[in-house]
Amino acid sequence: MNKCFVIINPVSGCGRGKKDWREISDLLKNTGIHFEPIFTKYRCHATELATEAIEKGWRHIISVGGDGTINEVVNGIFAQDYVPTTEVTLAMIPTGEGKDLGRTIGIPSDYRDAINAIKNGTTFVQDAGLVRYYDGNTQKKRYFVNIAGMGYDAFVAKRTNYMKEHGHDGVVPYLSSLFMCLLRYKYTNVKFKIDELELKDTIFSLNVGICKYNGGGMMQVPEAIPDDGLLDVTVIKKLGKLEVIKNAKNLYDGSFVRHPMVQTFRGKTISIESEPEIYLEVDGESLGHSPFQFGIIARSVKIVVAK
Repeated sequence: MNKCFVIINPVSGCGRGKKDWREISDLLKNTGIHFEPIFTKYRCHATELATEAIEKGWRHIISVGGDGTINEVVNGIFAQDYVPTTEVTLAMIPTGEGKDLGRTIGIPSDYRDAINAIKNGTTFVQDAGLVRYYDGNTQKKRYFVNIAGMGYDAFVAKRTNYMKEHGHDGVVPYLSSLFMCLLRYKYTNVKFKIDELELKDTIFSLNVGICKYNGGGMMQVPEAIPDDGLLDVTVIKKLGKLEVIKNAKNLYDGSFVRHPMVQTFRGKTISIESEPEIYLEVDGESLGHSPFQFGIIARSVKIVVAK
């Protein structure tokens, strides 16, 4: 990792991506890492930049931003066909609010420690998920390396991302979104198939995960293993809204999965239909709506981890 292409999201973490870049840049230089930096200018720009960098010969990419920036870079790695995806090494310096992928792979929030991990160059090859969804009448696809959320989770993400786009970022707006969305959210009838298992239920939320954490440290898929070639699924059924508030703290240690209205599954392929349509978010990025089809690309992303 001595020569890296660096993609910086300047608006991540309430503008920390831009504000802290000089500090991050100096730390990279002092560590002896040679790099070429570029700032993103619009949504999904990191996907384009990653693809172009690989086509130009770069094989080491550092993402400076949040989990959404990492997601865009991963999609850029999968968009190119010049080299196998595992020939590109991806590292992260977290500047976003959630830092959920970093929790799984052990990348510290401290910039110096994160850069030391990059310098050490310890890597791990993890799985990636692929979801096909709809935007209006058009089917689209997106790769992800952490968690896809549907139902209440995606409803919150949609409102939170809208607030970010209008200059309201941080913990307080996120907590506000959690509360307001809980009041407005309507339960959904869902039919889903996990490999050969078919189920129907009325749900509050549904998560499909490669890793364990989302929502700023909530362990919504606590048994997920990033390189086992399987998608982990957590289904929260029609739970009373006061019961949701009562059990919210249990999301942070994963113990909520022991609640009688929660079920967990594992599989390689998942299809989901709902009435009415439900929203989707992957790695914190709001996308389209149901129906969904999920698959897994085993051991396809090489990522720098802490020792």
